[in-house]
Amino acid sequence: MKTVFITIGVGVLIFITIQVLATRSQNEIETYPYEVVKNYDDFEVRKYEASLFSSVKLNSKNYKSGSNEGFRKLAGYIFGGNDKEQKIAMTSPVAMSLDDTMTMMFMIPRNLKKEDLPKPNNSQIEFEEVPAKSVAAIRFGGWANDKKIEKYKKQLIKSLKKEGLEFTNRFYYLGYNPPYETVNRRNEVIVELK
Repeated sequence: MKTVFITIGVGVLIFITIQVLATRSQNEIETYPYEVVKNYDDFEVRKYEASLFSSVKLNSKNYKSGSNEGFRKLAGYIFGGNDKEQKIAMTSPVAMSLDDTMTMMFMIPRNLKKEDLPKPNNSQIEFEEVPAKSVAAIRFGGWANDKKIEKYKKQLIKSLKKEGLEFTNRFYYLGYNPPYETVNRRNEVIVELK
């Protein structure tokens, strides 16, 4: 019985250590810069700076399969899958468009310019300069899935209509945490405002 308690204790200690290290590593990752313009009860309005993204169109409308496919391709590029075998720093959040055809995007670190980027080995990867924009954002925790993303998209739409804010049909899912981080997960649904 004592061995069981020791094994459980060691397992819990390892789990806590991994979560603490994951949280610390998140603090060092460059994020998509924005300023909060106004807070509402369940969402906020933000102004994002113009930024450069790598992107890949996905063959799926399903969050799970689409996110796995997109992450694998884009991570391959930044981990050296390019003509210079150059590693590029990971940024946060990972963005996915919520259109009829999904697109996954990683922000390119601000110290890199489009003309200086190495050519991807995967011809599906493209670069997109996203202009400054105003968005409404709603946040939720836990693990994202299609059902949760749709729930918060609908909640955001309802809240925007209640406040009389006009919005476009350009919705995105933003995921901030690596897969091994299990606590304090941050997910958002955002929509560009008119």
